[in-house]
Amino acid sequence: MITTRDDPRVELARKALGNVRVLPDHALPPRLLRLTDGRGCLYFAKQHDNRERYLREVQAYEAWGHHLVGHAPRLLGRHDSTRTLLLTAVPGVPVDILAAGSHEEERAHHEAGRMVGMLHRATAGPRSGAIGAVLAQRLQNWIDRAGSATLISAEEHRRLNSYANVLARTRMDSAVCHLDYQPRNWLLGDSFGICDFEHMRRDARIRDFARLEFRHWQAAPQLRAAFFAGYGTPLNETEQRLLESFGAIEAATALVRGHEQDDRHLITRGRSVLARLT
Repeated sequence: MITTRDDPRVELARKALGNVRVLPDHALPPRLLRLTDGRGCLYFAKQHDNRERYLREVQAYEAWGHHLVGHAPRLLGRHDSTRTLLLTAVPGVPVDILAAGSHEEERAHHEAGRMVGMLHRATAGPRSGAIGAVLAQRLQNWIDRAGSATLISAEEHRRLNSYANVLARTRMDSAVCHLDYQPRNWLLGDSFGICDFEHMRRDARIRDFARLEFRHWQAAPQLRAAFFAGYGTPLNETEQRLLESFGAIEAATALVRGHEQDDRHLITRGRSVLARLT
């Protein structure tokens, strides 16, 4: 990792804050730097490889960040040509390192439900078929790629197609969604924090539950109950069936990306989700 004065993340931080010091943190991905200023305040500087995700994250902070004041980083600076952001640090412990089955883990899921419920209600849009049509096409593209790489059987191909058909004919509620809403992007302290907004956009509201449903809640139903107690509105039967269709997107995406990146963990995840779909 380059952290010299020529590093655009350090340069952006120095322009905004003055003298800063990089705090080594090997748990962070290489694109993130943890920094402190002369007063001991903490910040993160982030450089994107992908311009679309950079612009999406900028939009998230500038257009919707006010719905999560006190629970999300604030954007202090940006540099478009290097796709670099300077963000305040949200205090707290990453939720994905909390002890499984602990009171803190359950509290985190309750607060996660409360926070995303607040975001969804503040940005709610009318029910329509437009988002379903887009998602159906997106799933169909992943199915085609999985089929071309012979990652799925003929029966699995048929099953995934049936979920694409459900999406195409379903009218669904929309809201601004985080779209990577899971414990690795949550922080628990005196309050509750959310980070990593590079996927955020208006989408089907229920999609924000898909990664939790298929990656975290199967072995821990008490976390699901805590989340929806915080969210305030449980899923009805129709919404639960729709969530299964989003599981099809999770499965196909994981299989294809796992194959393309030679990532056995992703492939295993994709096969596990696919096996759950009926």
